[in-house]
Amino acid sequence: MRAATNKASHEHTKAMKNGRFVRNIALIVASGVLLPAVVVEAADPPAGLLKKIAERETEFAHARENYTYRQSVTIQEFNDQGVVTGEFHEVRDVTFSPNLVRYEEVVERTRNTLTRIKLTPEDFADIRNVNPFLLTTDKVWLYEGQYKGEQPIDGEQCFVEYIRPKQILSTQRFFEGTLWVRESDLAVIRSEGQAVPQIDTLAQQNLFPHFTTIYKPVDGKWFFPVETYADDTLFFRDWPQRIRIVIRYMDYKKFGSESTITFGTQPPPPAPPQKPIKQ
Repeated sequence: MRAATNKASHEHTKAMKNGRFVRNIALIVASGVLLPAVVVEAADPPAGLLKKIAERETEFAHARENYTYRQSVTIQEFNDQGVVTGEFHEVRDVTFSPNLVRYEEVVERTRNTLTRIKLTPEDFADIRNVNPFLLTTDKVWLYEGQYKGEQPIDGEQCFVEYIRPKQILSTQRFFEGTLWVRESDLAVIRSEGQAVPQIDTLAQQNLFPHFTTIYKPVDGKWFFPVETYADDTLFFRDWPQRIRIVIRYMDYKKFGSESTITFGTQPPPPAPPQKPIKQ
């Protein structure tokens, strides 16, 4: 996202700084980054964990290609008083044509009243490929992993794996953050992190928020992304800009069937308090 170039300079208020601090604390808690005083010893991770995660995620990615679903995207901007001043909203169906070609169709007229920020091609690439992140076997060689331990989340015992790209390539978009991987079947049930690289040069600033993606079972077999949520402040040179993003992936149906997943009306919090990660 870029700051709108025609926007008058805003005061870099202390309140905005404090808001970012609070959200960063929430992200730290959500990502399982805990102080050494509460770390508990744990067994070593399974051998080849990152590769095994990628193999499982590849199964989910291939299965998802045979499902139709609806994707709604809402991006909001706030002023210094925390009031929403503009919004981007779009709803698309990912479906199949009569000759079995998969395509996207806009089903609600796109609404864009954003004035403080401008969406960039990188933002739309992230919405498509990074926010609903799946670590597949064709991507895993680009990443390195760091095992963080074990942690129960959403009622499931999980391995916690931090991943980041081995090399940042300016022409590509990557995910950097934490995966919660269900121990029973190596399904990713939550991811938290950020799209990288951040683009912050003398020539331009194109900044991207931290986000959380939730994955839920579909047809009792596959774990697909169902919601991405971000509430963050982007520190542009001219002013700090708080933004909120909610992306919902809904009404999953296997092509030719009536399998469906339903949703609540509220976005997920960054993460509920969890028990300490074992290391």
